[in-house]
This record gives sequence, C-alpha cells and structure tokens, in this order.
Amino acid sequence: MPDVNINAPIAAQQAGSTEPPEPRVPRVEREFTVVEKSQWQQAGRRFVRHRIAMVSSVVFIVLLLFAFVGPYFWQFPYNKFSNNLSDLNAGPSLRHPFGTDNLGYDGLAVVMRGTQQSLKIALSIALLAVVVGSIWGVVSGYFLGFVDSVLMRFADLVLTIPALALAAALAHNTTGSWWVIALVLGGLSTPYVARVVRGTVLSLREREFIEASRALGASNTRIMFRHLIPNALAVIIVNATLLVAAGILSETALSYLGFGVRAPDTSLGLLISVAQGAVDTRPWLFYFPGIFIILIALTVNFIGDGLRDALDPRQTRQRR
Repeated sequence: MPDVNINAPIAAQQAGSTEPPEPRVPRVEREFTVVEKSQWQQAGRRFVRHRIAMVSSVVFIVLLLFAFVGPYFWQFPYNKFSNNLSDLNAGPSLRHPFGTDNLGYDGLAVVMRGTQQSLKIALSIALLAVVVGSIWGVVSGYFLGFVDSVLMRFADLVLTIPALALAAALAHNTTGSWWVIALVLGGLSTPYVARVVRGTVLSLREREFIEASRALGASNTRIMFRHLIPNALAVIIVNATLLVAAGILSETALSYLGFGVRAPDTSLGLLISVAQGAVDTRPWLFYFPGIFIILIALTVNFIGDGLRDALDPRQTRQRR
C-alpha cells in the first residue's frame, strides 16, 4: 500500500489559494464562581415562592395604604356628615362607594378610619408583646434556676387572667382610647411570646457558638442580645404576625360588645356593632367593615404561614 501524505492536500490547498488561512480560535476556559447565600437570602427566596403569602403581602400593603394614606385623597372626612338630604341612607354609588348612614356620614371615609384604628391597635399589641415577651423569654431561658422559676410562675399567673374581661373593665373606666386597649391586650399577650422564646433559647444556650462566646469573655447581656435573640428571630417574627391577626379579632370583639373604641372615634368592630340592626335595610353598613376584618385576619395569617415555612430550616415542603 503506497504511503499517503495526509498533509499534501492541505499544503496544496494553501499553496494554490490566495486566501489567508482561518485563524485558530483560542480555547477560553470558563471560571465558575459559587456565591454563598445567607440564611436570610434563602428564607427570602422560599417566601417569594410561597404564592399565597406573596398575594397576601400585596393585599395587606394595599390595606395599609387604604387606611393610612387613603383619607388624604378622599373628599369626605369621616367625622363630617352631609347636609344634603339625598345623601342620607344612600346606597353604594360613584359619589359614595360604600354608601352612607342615616346621618349622612360617608361609608368609605368611616371604613378608612375604622381600618386605621383597628390596625393601630393590632400592630401595637404585636409590637408590645414581641418586645417585652422576647426579653422576658430570653432572660428566663438563659439564666434558668431561680430567675426562670419566678418569671415563668408570673407568666402562668398572667395567663390565667381573661384578656377580654380585663380589657373591657379597664376600657369601660377610661375614655375608650385605642392605646388603652392596645396596652392591656398587648400586656396580656406577652407571656405567650415569652414562653415560645424561652423554649427556643433553651435549645440554643448549649450550642457551640454560645460556649465560644463565653470562653471569649462575652457578657451575658451581649450573649442574649447579640446571639440568642437574633437566632430566635424567626420564631419571634412568626408569632408577631399571629398576634396581629389575634389583635384584630380581639379589638373587634371588644368594640362589638361596647367596651372598645367609642364615638366620636370609630373602629371596624364598632362599625359592626352599630350597623348590626341595619343588616336587612342597609346591608352596606354592616358588610363592608366585616369584609375588611376578614381580609386583614386572613392576609396576616397567610403571611405568618409563609414566614413560618420560609424561616424554618427544617421545612422541605414548598406550599403553592
């Protein structure tokens, strides 16, 4: 078999061709960098994938804007009635989307004010209970011994007090201000947060990073506020959302019974109480405040559900 020069065709082609040879493309080595995501970034991604929680977050933001920003753009104030006879007991229309009552008060303006007051009470309850309860729980769970016994027995004592009855008694003897209701209900909700935070601290106080902090000479205050509370923040946030929903329902119950916010101010519970006798004749006075109560309670509960799934590192199931 004759020898075949495999380079001959290439050489002949290059010799007979006037075109320059094609340049060789250098190999490009791709570098892959791995970006480490923090625990909060991973929790944020899990929360975004929770569709019901995301929709509820949008609805809740809209409710906040409706209650606190809407009155500045609406033409009718909540505390001024209309002198026009056609505006008395008027049903929903373009002029009054939520109708009016027998005195001519605009329903939309009144519902805005009621939603604002109810949200202020609920958010204040959650804030007070979370701040005081977190400190209460972390001190009790970290020191244990005599301190833990005293704090937890006091928590048991507070838990035996009927919250609605005490709030009704105190509000009845005061001016019925919203901050009195928030202070009483928030104070009585504090032991629930304290117990939850204490249980979390009991599982954290013996971890390696706490032992390392002690070995490095960190003070007890620094360990509690720099290490224990931040690591229990997931549980605290979830309980805060649940307290907002519970606060809305508690305020509604008190105002419905006549022991909550009083006229000339208003709240969603008070609107329900006043309009209960007009369900058949003027249903818009009853159902619109009721819809907002349901929306607030549902959205906050769904947000809490999404936060629980996102912040729990043991949670592997993705809810849709």
